[in-house]
Amino acid sequence: MKLVYFASVREAIGLSSEEFDVPQDACTVGDLVVRISARSEDHARALHDLPRLRFALDQNMATADTPLLGAQELAIFPPVTGG
Repeated sequence: MKLVYFASVREAIGLSSEEFDVPQDACTVGDLVVRISARSEDHARALHDLPRLRFALDQNMATADTPLLGAQELAIFPPVTGG
């Protein structure tokens, strides 16, 4: 799966995107993010606050509970503030 990182997530990880082999036991976006967090200390730091992160699965907004169902791309965004 292609992982795409935005803003402070991209800065913390040091990559704008990367490929990731989805483990068979990762069924939801949240499951996958937990697995991605284990890649490195930078990943763990960038993805530590799962409830505040925003996601797009194959360019459709998703939540941590969204099933992966063979998706090809997961975009991860930090919390967005308005003003």
